[in-house]
Amino acid sequence: MITVPGVVDRMGPTLLRTVHAAGPALAVTDVVIAETVKRTPVSAGDLVLGVAVGTTADAVELVRHCAAHGAAAVLLKPPHAARTAVRTAAQKAGTALVEVHSATAWAQLVWLLRSVLDAAADEATDALNPGPFGDLFRLADAAAAVVDAPVTVEDANSRVLAYSARQDRTDSARVSTIMGRRVPDDVLARFRSRGVFRELSRGRTAIFVPAQKDGTLPRLIVPVRMGGELLGSMWAVVPGPVTDERAAAFADIAPVVALHLLRRRAREDTDRGRSAELVRSVLEGTGSARLVAAELDLADEPHRVVAIDAQSDDPLAEGVRLALLERLTEGVGRRPAVADLHGVLYAIVPDTDGRGGWRALREALAELAGPLAAAGGSVPVNDLARSRAEADEALSLLRAGLVTGPVAAHDEVWTVLVLHRTAVVSTGAGVAHVGPLAYLRSREDADWYLDTLYEWLRHPGDPRAAAAALTIHPNTLRYRMARITAAVDVDLGDPNTRLALLIQLIALRWG
Repeated sequence: MITVPGVVDRMGPTLLRTVHAAGPALAVTDVVIAETVKRTPVSAGDLVLGVAVGTTADAVELVRHCAAHGAAAVLLKPPHAARTAVRTAAQKAGTALVEVHSATAWAQLVWLLRSVLDAAADEATDALNPGPFGDLFRLADAAAAVVDAPVTVEDANSRVLAYSARQDRTDSARVSTIMGRRVPDDVLARFRSRGVFRELSRGRTAIFVPAQKDGTLPRLIVPVRMGGELLGSMWAVVPGPVTDERAAAFADIAPVVALHLLRRRAREDTDRGRSAELVRSVLEGTGSARLVAAELDLADEPHRVVAIDAQSDDPLAEGVRLALLERLTEGVGRRPAVADLHGVLYAIVPDTDGRGGWRALREALAELAGPLAAAGGSVPVNDLARSRAEADEALSLLRAGLVTGPVAAHDEVWTVLVLHRTAVVSTGAGVAHVGPLAYLRSREDADWYLDTLYEWLRHPGDPRAAAAALTIHPNTLRYRMARITAAVDVDLGDPNTRLALLIQLIALRWG
């Protein structure tokens, strides 16, 4: 169990500040985003984020609404949390009021708060099953006490797993790291240019990085290893050079952190395996959509299945694919809804603009020169098998080069889908083997005839566009069409004839 003061302590004064502490502290159970004050469903023990609060009156109304439903605390950004009317409402209602740092993004705060709640749940599990590892946040506090400096614990991909108190004594790079739960790219580039990560990979016990010209304070960095594998690292923001004794004491904590990271990995692997089996079953149409939605915390809203091509010759594509999906699906429920089926990685994502949603995933995939990816249609959770089939179909068009990649959505490429399905059916029916087209195909210069006729039919009444598609002069197009009409006895003025020829040519090109 964790209370509001416990959450504020874990998050630290860099992000949260208690404006009014309620009487008996309630156990925090969940994080709720109040996008509309009156209609926000609030339950006992919720931390309610005033995302849509625009006025003092809105803030007062939200506080009263949350108090009536037993919320643990209301979180507001400046200046609302400090308003006298809001503080008075919180005091009368007996609800805790917490101020959020103005620069904190609400989406990042939700992520951070849920991480703290998850860590508290792990701590409760540890209390029932005692072990030598302890809680990672407590270990960060212990490491901070040893080195007398604020500490973060990061994994091998520079994502923040835990951090100590006293982060208000750090620099802007550390604040950005904690708020984003990973080291920003520009900060990573600066440390990489100084050879920090090269030194980490070489097995140094402790690395000191002096202050930088941009205002970044000195760092003492200790790699976290087990069996020769780099699992992560501990970063302390120090005022200056650290004595050998203190650096050695800081490094002595690394083996304990390594044990915790190994246990965390084992638990995540188990959860990921369970999630993957659930996702596979629902995508194949054999599992319970209701069970998958409950297990993976999928909201009752439209979702898409996104298929990412794992069959790539590029040795870097696999790593890019996995890293991207892990980062983007962290905001979808408590577990990423991801599974690998027959060499294709599938992700179930909400059809929204938010973090972890389809649009965010699409933008990230488009920015990366990574593997091909296609999304099925937007469907209810109980119809995910259909969205998976549509994602597969769109992915096949990308692989065949019929759709320009690297990302496509099934509902946006419907014209290509219609033509492709028509071509497949027509090919099976042998339509390309009848009529005058059969004669044109038998000629040695068949490609010349077929390409010209195809573009002429695709651009009716527009010889310039047809010529441009063939990269020839319009007069050359007219000369070629005269040769074609002379070679076959066909009335190209008849609309049915033109339609039949176009279907035949589509079958040849797309089938």
